[in-house]
Amino acid sequence: MATKTVVIISGSGSNLQALIDRAQEIGIEISGVISNRADAFGLQRAQRAGIATALVDHRQFDSRETFDASLAEAIDGMHAELVILAGFMRILTPEFTRRYEGRMLNIHPSLLPKYRGLHTHKRALEAGDQWHGATVHFVTEELDGGATVIQAPVAINASDSEETLAARVHGVEHRIYPLAAQWFAEGRLSLKQGIAYLDDAPLPAEGYQYHD
Repeated sequence: MATKTVVIISGSGSNLQALIDRAQEIGIEISGVISNRADAFGLQRAQRAGIATALVDHRQFDSRETFDASLAEAIDGMHAELVILAGFMRILTPEFTRRYEGRMLNIHPSLLPKYRGLHTHKRALEAGDQWHGATVHFVTEELDGGATVIQAPVAINASDSEETLAARVHGVEHRIYPLAAQWFAEGRLSLKQGIAYLDDAPLPAEGYQYHD
């Protein structure tokens, strides 16, 4: 049986599309896509693929807690076994993250723990780094701080701009996110006492290192 997966977005949904394109191959069934923004292009991607969608507009709620409670209700109504954050631009409450602990993943455009938060490509370039990349991690109360599952390093070229670097990072995101979802669907990936395990062995702090 495919693992019922709910994807939560705020924007264009390019990682969502990568998951849609490979869902059958990696053993997931995307049972729903939820956005906090009505204009998120990812909703159109989902609808074109015949996937149920829901809008939970954060502006309609007077607190993070009430928004998260409504979001959780929508997720549970779609029978999620796995929750995937794909460009979801809201900070989640501890109560929400605990509810889905061990079965909620996020992707972040840096080699965590470097450059948590926003503007990661700009920060990597300004620091003169040789390497940048993307990280899939379990979601916990700590912003961009849950156990790392997989990282894909991307070399920074002297000629790189934010845009060219972002494009290459997006490219590896679209490969490692489906892989992490596949591991979860196959029962190979788990979270135990704050540590990510693959095939019953603890992953190192930097996660599995993916290279093309």
